[in-house]
Amino acid sequence: MHIWLTLALSMLFLGDADLPRVENLRPPTPSDPTFSPTDAIPLLPALNNEPDMQAASQQNTKDAKKSVLQDQSRFALIRYVSGEFAKAVKPLPSGKDGFQVTVGKPLDETALQHSVAVHGAAVNTGDQVQITKLEFRARSIVVDVNGGGRGKHHWRDHIQVGIGGGNPIPGPRSSTQKSNENGPPGMQPGAGSTVFLEFGKPVPDLTPDELKQLLAPFLNFAKERSASVQWIDTLPAEMKQAITERRPVIGMDREEVVAAIGKPDRKVRERDAEGRDTEDWIYGTPPAKTIFVRFMGERVTAIKQYPR
Repeated sequence: MHIWLTLALSMLFLGDADLPRVENLRPPTPSDPTFSPTDAIPLLPALNNEPDMQAASQQNTKDAKKSVLQDQSRFALIRYVSGEFAKAVKPLPSGKDGFQVTVGKPLDETALQHSVAVHGAAVNTGDQVQITKLEFRARSIVVDVNGGGRGKHHWRDHIQVGIGGGNPIPGPRSSTQKSNENGPPGMQPGAGSTVFLEFGKPVPDLTPDELKQLLAPFLNFAKERSASVQWIDTLPAEMKQAITERRPVIGMDREEVVAAIGKPDRKVRERDAEGRDTEDWIYGTPPAKTIFVRFMGERVTAIKQYPR
Protein backbone atom coordinates (compact mmCIF):
# COMPACT_ATOMS: atom_id res chain seq x y z
CA MET A 1 0.00 0.00 0.00
CA HIS A 2 2.80 2.39 0.84
CA ILE A 3 4.44 1.68 -2.51
CA TRP A 4 1.24 2.38 -4.47
CA LEU A 5 0.73 5.65 -2.61
CA THR A 6 4.29 6.72 -3.41
CA LEU A 7 3.80 5.93 -7.15
CA ALA A 8 0.53 7.86 -7.28
CA LEU A 9 2.06 10.95 -5.74
CA SER A 10 5.04 10.73 -8.12
CA MET A 11 2.74 10.58 -11.17
CA LEU A 12 0.79 13.58 -9.91
CA PHE A 13 3.92 15.69 -9.49
CA LEU A 14 5.28 14.70 -12.92
CA GLY A 15 1.97 15.60 -14.65
CA ASP A 16 1.84 18.94 -12.93
CA ALA A 17 5.36 19.78 -14.13
CA ASP A 18 4.57 19.05 -17.81
CA LEU A 19 1.23 20.89 -18.07
CA PRO A 20 0.81 24.66 -17.87
CA ARG A 21 -1.10 25.94 -14.97
CA VAL A 22 -4.74 26.74 -15.59
CA GLU A 23 -4.17 30.28 -14.38
CA ASN A 24 -1.55 30.81 -17.11
CA LEU A 25 -4.15 30.04 -19.81
CA ARG A 26 -6.54 32.76 -18.64
CA PRO A 27 -6.22 36.30 -20.03
CA PRO A 28 -5.13 38.85 -17.48
CA THR A 29 -7.98 40.62 -15.77
CA PRO A 30 -7.91 44.30 -16.72
CA SER A 31 -7.84 46.74 -13.94
CA ASP A 32 -10.88 48.94 -13.42
CA PRO A 33 -10.64 52.09 -15.56
CA THR A 34 -10.42 55.36 -13.73
CA PHE A 35 -11.35 58.84 -15.03
CA SER A 36 -10.60 62.24 -13.64
CA PRO A 37 -13.40 64.82 -13.50
CA THR A 38 -11.77 66.76 -16.35
CA ASP A 39 -11.53 63.82 -18.78
CA ALA A 40 -13.68 64.06 -21.94
CA ILE A 41 -15.25 60.78 -23.03
CA PRO A 42 -16.00 60.77 -26.81
CA LEU A 43 -19.49 59.60 -27.70
CA LEU A 44 -20.32 58.27 -31.21
CA PRO A 45 -16.84 58.98 -32.59
CA ALA A 46 -17.93 58.04 -36.12
CA LEU A 47 -20.00 61.24 -36.26
CA ASN A 48 -17.00 63.48 -35.55
CA ASN A 49 -16.13 63.46 -39.28
CA GLU A 50 -19.55 64.76 -40.35
CA PRO A 51 -18.52 68.46 -40.58
CA ASP A 52 -15.50 67.48 -42.67
CA MET A 53 -17.70 65.39 -44.95
CA GLN A 54 -20.15 68.29 -45.34
CA ALA A 55 -17.32 70.71 -46.12
CA ALA A 56 -15.90 68.30 -48.71
CA SER A 57 -19.35 67.90 -50.28
CA GLN A 58 -19.83 71.68 -50.46
CA GLN A 59 -16.37 72.09 -51.99
CA ASN A 60 -17.16 69.43 -54.61
CA THR A 61 -20.39 71.26 -55.45
CA LYS A 62 -18.51 74.54 -55.83
CA ASP A 63 -15.91 72.88 -58.04
CA ALA A 64 -18.65 71.37 -60.21
CA LYS A 65 -20.29 74.79 -60.63
CA LYS A 66 -16.97 76.37 -61.52
CA SER A 67 -16.47 73.77 -64.24
CA VAL A 68 -19.58 75.04 -66.04
CA LEU A 69 -19.85 78.50 -67.61
CA GLN A 70 -21.17 80.92 -64.98
CA ASP A 71 -23.51 83.83 -65.67
CA GLN A 72 -20.88 86.32 -64.52
CA SER A 73 -18.36 84.80 -66.93
CA ARG A 74 -20.90 84.80 -69.76
CA PHE A 75 -21.46 88.54 -69.34
CA ALA A 76 -17.71 89.14 -69.23
CA LEU A 77 -17.24 87.23 -72.49
CA ILE A 78 -19.92 89.28 -74.19
CA ARG A 79 -18.54 92.52 -72.80
CA TYR A 80 -14.86 91.94 -73.58
CA VAL A 81 -14.93 89.68 -76.66
CA SER A 82 -18.10 90.46 -78.61
CA GLY A 83 -17.49 93.66 -80.54
CA GLU A 84 -13.71 93.34 -80.49
CA PHE A 85 -11.52 93.73 -83.56
CA ALA A 86 -8.88 91.24 -84.72
CA LYS A 87 -6.64 90.44 -87.67
CA ALA A 88 -7.50 87.27 -89.62
CA VAL A 89 -4.60 84.81 -89.76
CA LYS A 90 -6.53 82.24 -91.83
CA PRO A 91 -9.42 82.48 -94.31
CA LEU A 92 -12.89 81.67 -93.01
CA PRO A 93 -15.71 80.19 -95.14
CA SER A 94 -19.01 81.81 -96.05
CA GLY A 95 -22.38 80.21 -95.44
CA LYS A 96 -24.54 79.20 -92.51
CA ASP A 97 -22.52 76.03 -91.85
CA GLY A 98 -19.41 78.10 -91.07
CA PHE A 99 -16.54 76.06 -89.68
CA GLN A 100 -16.62 73.68 -86.73
CA VAL A 101 -13.71 73.46 -84.30
CA THR A 102 -13.39 70.64 -81.77
CA VAL A 103 -11.87 72.25 -78.70
CA GLY A 104 -8.83 70.38 -77.42
CA LYS A 105 -7.90 68.93 -80.81
CA PRO A 106 -5.51 70.35 -83.44
CA LEU A 107 -7.05 72.48 -86.17
CA ASP A 108 -8.07 70.39 -89.20
CA GLU A 109 -6.33 72.43 -91.91
CA THR A 110 -7.57 70.14 -94.71
CA ALA A 111 -11.20 70.50 -93.64
CA LEU A 112 -10.82 74.30 -93.41
CA GLN A 113 -9.31 74.55 -96.90
CA HIS A 114 -12.08 72.32 -98.29
CA SER A 115 -14.82 74.41 -96.67
CA VAL A 116 -13.34 77.64 -98.03
CA ALA A 117 -13.01 76.10 -101.51
CA VAL A 118 -16.63 74.91 -101.52
CA HIS A 119 -18.35 77.92 -99.94
CA GLY A 120 -15.95 80.72 -100.75
CA ALA A 121 -14.02 82.91 -98.33
CA ALA A 122 -15.99 85.45 -96.32
CA VAL A 123 -12.78 86.46 -94.56
CA ASN A 124 -9.29 86.41 -96.08
CA THR A 125 -5.94 86.23 -94.35
CA GLY A 126 -4.86 89.70 -93.24
CA ASP A 127 -8.39 91.21 -93.12
CA GLN A 128 -9.39 93.29 -90.12
CA VAL A 129 -12.51 91.66 -88.71
CA GLN A 130 -14.91 92.16 -85.83
CA ILE A 131 -16.65 89.69 -83.53
CA THR A 132 -20.27 90.73 -84.02
CA LYS A 133 -22.09 88.15 -81.90
CA LEU A 134 -21.57 85.36 -79.37
CA GLU A 135 -24.21 82.68 -78.90
CA PHE A 136 -23.96 80.25 -76.00
CA ARG A 137 -25.35 76.76 -76.38
CA ALA A 138 -25.26 73.77 -74.04
CA ARG A 139 -22.03 72.31 -75.46
CA SER A 140 -20.76 74.99 -77.82
CA ILE A 141 -20.11 78.68 -78.37
CA VAL A 142 -21.08 80.15 -81.74
CA VAL A 143 -18.90 83.06 -82.84
CA ASP A 144 -20.10 85.35 -85.65
CA VAL A 145 -17.41 87.31 -87.51
CA ASN A 146 -18.31 90.37 -89.61
CA GLY A 147 -22.03 89.67 -89.30
CA GLY A 148 -21.72 85.87 -89.40
CA GLY A 149 -22.83 83.55 -92.16
CA ARG A 150 -26.15 82.44 -90.68
CA GLY A 151 -28.51 85.05 -92.08
CA LYS A 152 -30.15 88.14 -90.68
CA HIS A 153 -29.70 89.15 -87.07
CA HIS A 154 -28.86 92.42 -85.41
CA TRP A 155 -25.14 93.21 -85.68
CA ARG A 156 -25.17 95.18 -82.42
CA ASP A 157 -26.38 92.34 -80.16
CA HIS A 158 -23.27 92.77 -78.01
CA ILE A 159 -24.16 96.32 -76.97
CA GLN A 160 -25.15 97.16 -73.38
CA VAL A 161 -24.55 93.88 -71.62
CA GLY A 162 -23.75 94.05 -67.93
CA ILE A 163 -24.79 93.07 -64.43
CA GLY A 164 -26.65 95.28 -61.99
CA GLY A 165 -24.80 98.54 -61.51
CA GLY A 166 -21.74 97.49 -63.53
CA ASN A 167 -20.21 99.58 -66.23
CA PRO A 168 -20.59 97.77 -69.55
CA ILE A 169 -18.96 99.49 -72.52
CA PRO A 170 -21.09 99.74 -75.66
CA GLY A 171 -19.60 98.63 -78.92
CA PRO A 172 -18.52 100.94 -81.72
CA ARG A 173 -21.10 103.02 -83.53
CA SER A 174 -20.98 104.57 -86.95
CA SER A 175 -22.41 108.02 -87.57
CA THR A 176 -25.23 106.37 -89.52
CA GLN A 177 -26.01 103.74 -86.94
CA LYS A 178 -29.58 104.76 -86.27
CA SER A 179 -30.53 104.52 -89.92
CA ASN A 180 -28.23 101.65 -90.90
CA GLU A 181 -29.46 98.56 -89.08
CA ASN A 182 -26.97 96.34 -90.89
CA GLY A 183 -23.94 98.13 -89.51
CA PRO A 184 -20.96 99.38 -91.44
CA PRO A 185 -20.01 97.98 -94.87
CA GLY A 186 -18.61 94.44 -94.71
CA MET A 187 -20.65 93.53 -91.62
CA GLN A 188 -24.07 92.87 -93.09
CA PRO A 189 -25.78 89.87 -91.47
CA GLY A 190 -25.01 86.74 -93.45
CA ALA A 191 -22.06 88.30 -95.29
CA GLY A 192 -19.45 87.16 -92.77
CA SER A 193 -18.41 83.82 -91.31
CA THR A 194 -19.31 81.72 -88.28
CA VAL A 195 -17.03 79.60 -86.10
CA PHE A 196 -18.60 76.85 -83.99
CA LEU A 197 -16.49 75.99 -80.94
CA GLU A 198 -17.60 72.46 -79.96
CA PHE A 199 -16.60 71.32 -76.45
CA GLY A 200 -18.24 67.88 -76.42
CA LYS A 201 -19.42 68.59 -72.86
CA PRO A 202 -21.15 71.46 -71.04
CA VAL A 203 -19.35 74.70 -71.90
CA PRO A 204 -16.73 75.22 -69.16
CA ASP A 205 -16.13 78.44 -67.27
CA LEU A 206 -13.99 80.69 -69.46
CA THR A 207 -12.32 84.08 -69.19
CA PRO A 208 -12.26 86.50 -72.15
CA ASP A 209 -8.56 85.78 -72.67
CA GLU A 210 -9.22 82.03 -72.74
CA LEU A 211 -11.94 82.46 -75.38
CA LYS A 212 -9.61 84.61 -77.47
CA GLN A 213 -6.99 81.88 -77.16
CA LEU A 214 -9.46 79.34 -78.56
CA LEU A 215 -9.96 81.65 -81.55
CA ALA A 216 -6.22 82.24 -81.95
CA PRO A 217 -5.85 79.76 -84.87
CA PHE A 218 -8.06 82.13 -86.91
CA LEU A 219 -7.83 85.56 -85.31
CA ASN A 220 -5.08 87.66 -83.74
CA PHE A 221 -6.37 90.16 -81.18
CA ALA A 222 -2.94 91.28 -79.97
CA LYS A 223 -2.33 94.33 -82.14
CA GLU A 224 -5.89 95.57 -82.50
CA ARG A 225 -7.38 98.36 -80.41
CA SER A 226 -10.36 97.55 -78.25
CA ALA A 227 -13.72 98.28 -79.88
CA SER A 228 -14.86 100.13 -76.74
CA VAL A 229 -11.77 102.35 -76.86
CA GLN A 230 -12.41 103.13 -80.52
CA TRP A 231 -16.03 103.98 -79.79
CA ILE A 232 -15.17 106.33 -76.91
CA ASP A 233 -12.57 108.06 -79.09
CA THR A 234 -15.35 109.06 -81.52
CA LEU A 235 -17.27 110.99 -78.85
CA PRO A 236 -17.08 114.73 -78.22
CA ALA A 237 -14.42 115.72 -75.68
CA GLU A 238 -17.02 116.61 -73.00
CA MET A 239 -18.72 113.20 -73.25
CA LYS A 240 -15.42 111.36 -73.35
CA GLN A 241 -14.23 113.12 -70.19
CA ALA A 242 -17.53 112.47 -68.37
CA ILE A 243 -17.37 108.75 -69.18
CA THR A 244 -13.76 108.61 -68.00
CA GLU A 245 -14.77 110.34 -64.75
CA ARG A 246 -17.80 108.06 -64.30
CA ARG A 247 -20.47 110.78 -64.22
CA PRO A 248 -23.58 111.47 -66.32
CA VAL A 249 -24.08 114.83 -68.03
CA ILE A 250 -27.00 116.50 -69.76
CA GLY A 251 -27.06 115.71 -73.47
CA MET A 252 -25.86 112.10 -73.16
CA ASP A 253 -27.77 109.34 -74.89
CA ARG A 254 -28.57 106.02 -73.21
CA GLU A 255 -25.44 104.23 -74.39
CA GLU A 256 -23.22 107.01 -73.06
CA VAL A 257 -24.95 106.97 -69.67
CA VAL A 258 -24.50 103.19 -69.43
CA ALA A 259 -20.83 103.58 -70.35
CA ALA A 260 -20.43 106.25 -67.65
CA ILE A 261 -22.30 104.82 -64.65
CA GLY A 262 -23.74 101.49 -65.76
CA LYS A 263 -27.29 100.22 -66.00
CA PRO A 264 -29.87 101.71 -63.61
CA ASP A 265 -31.36 99.86 -60.66
CA ARG A 266 -34.81 100.64 -62.04
CA LYS A 267 -36.61 102.75 -64.64
CA VAL A 268 -39.79 104.82 -64.39
CA ARG A 269 -41.72 105.99 -67.46
CA GLU A 270 -44.36 108.71 -67.22
CA ARG A 271 -45.64 111.90 -68.83
CA ASP A 272 -44.85 115.38 -67.64
CA ALA A 273 -47.31 118.25 -67.16
CA GLU A 274 -47.10 119.07 -70.86
CA GLY A 275 -47.88 115.52 -71.94
CA ARG A 276 -44.35 114.62 -73.05
CA ASP A 277 -43.05 111.12 -72.43
CA THR A 278 -40.16 110.93 -69.97
CA GLU A 279 -38.04 108.12 -68.60
CA ASP A 280 -36.20 108.29 -65.29
CA TRP A 281 -33.21 106.06 -64.65
CA ILE A 282 -32.76 105.62 -60.91
CA TYR A 283 -29.46 104.64 -59.28
CA GLY A 284 -29.55 103.77 -55.58
CA THR A 285 -32.36 103.66 -53.02
CA PRO A 286 -33.43 106.55 -50.73
CA PRO A 287 -32.44 107.59 -48.09
CA ALA A 288 -29.01 106.46 -49.32
CA LYS A 289 -27.35 108.38 -52.13
CA THR A 290 -29.69 108.24 -55.14
CA ILE A 291 -29.22 109.64 -58.64
CA PHE A 292 -32.13 110.37 -61.00
CA VAL A 293 -31.28 110.68 -64.70
CA ARG A 294 -34.20 111.90 -66.82
CA PHE A 295 -34.48 111.21 -70.53
CA MET A 296 -36.79 113.05 -72.85
CA GLY A 297 -36.62 111.34 -76.20
CA GLU A 298 -33.08 110.07 -76.80
CA ARG A 299 -31.15 112.51 -74.59
CA VAL A 300 -30.65 113.30 -70.90
CA THR A 301 -32.51 116.48 -69.98
CA ALA A 302 -32.08 116.54 -66.19
CA ILE A 303 -29.92 114.99 -63.47
CA LYS A 304 -30.77 115.12 -59.76
CA GLN A 305 -28.97 113.65 -56.78
CA TYR A 306 -30.31 113.10 -53.24
CA PRO A 307 -29.11 113.94 -50.70
CA ARG A 308 -27.40 116.91 -52.26
